Amino acid sequence: MKRAEQVTFGGGGGLDRAAHLRTDPAALDAAWNSPQSQVLLMWRGKPLTRRAEDAGLPCGLAWTAAHHPLAAGRRDTSLFLGLTPDGTPCFTCDISGWKPDGLDQDALNSFADASEQQHPDLPDTHVFAELRRVMTRLTPLEAELASTAKAMLAWHRSHRFCACCGAPSDVAQAGWQRVCPACKAPHFPRTDPVVIMLITHGDSVLMGRSPGWPEGMYSLLAGFVEPGETLEAAVRREVLEETGVRVGRVSYLSSQPWAFPMSLMFGCAGEALSREITIDPSEIEDALWVSRQEMMTVFAGDHPVLKPAREGAIAHFLLKNWLADTLD
Repeated sequence: MKRAEQVTFGGGGGLDRAAHLRTDPAALDAAWNSPQSQVLLMWRGKPLTRRAEDAGLPCGLAWTAAHHPLAAGRRDTSLFLGLTPDGTPCFTCDISGWKPDGLDQDALNSFADASEQQHPDLPDTHVFAELRRVMTRLTPLEAELASTAKAMLAWHRSHRFCACCGAPSDVAQAGWQRVCPACKAPHFPRTDPVVIMLITHGDSVLMGRSPGWPEGMYSLLAGFVEPGETLEAAVRREVLEETGVRVGRVSYLSSQPWAFPMSLMFGCAGEALSREITIDPSEIEDALWVSRQEMMTVFAGDHPVLKPAREGAIAHFLLKNWLADTLD
């Protein structure tokens, strides 16, 4: 697919991950102490962003200096993200231990968290915002940095103990490894493969709905790839399990890093062998076929029931290219 890497979080920003620096403590210290270094603060998976001048949605990432009080004391737990095209060293620090006044826990747990948190030691224009809410307002470089930081911090939170012996593990290689001091086992960041499927039959596409989604929201079917399974087999299995629809030919389209918490979405196209749907209620709530003409109405915001997939997600990207006939 010629437009594959135009998907949000798809790269293209020129980030140099500079893996050779991860094992060089002196070089990392020099990078951290460089006047040009910048630190992305993260709070509960939310990157620090800056508000637009019109006080609308945050319009980009907000960086702090390494000597800022919120970053300076976290050098040992900071993660090295890489170098920007102009050589700027980028790090991330987790300040999730901070508890904002009047924190709305229900908002944080909602499907679409629109809450923002403003730290008193930061400018009023800097707020922590949910990444899915602001992802389409980031540059390709910002999107890659934010998604990398979010996924890496999620991995560290869920892998604090050695999977071999159970002992607490230590951060190594600037955050890109954990090592067990007891049995010496190394552990590396985990990425979970997920297939998301543009399943078509004639001029219609198969859409599904999970329980708890906002009213009217449907998206492409998706599911985790199981051990010993190819992407093609995962596509056929997931569609069959969820809807009873059998799929023939499968092809790869595009991929998207999806740091919620740490997945890699493999966008695939599949040709359905029939249109008959039999829902497995333990898998999804509903599924239906949507014609190309009807989907155009959905994307225009004029459909009486259906709402378009979230902009920035690979489902939206694949459907948009399907409508434009630019999947090749």
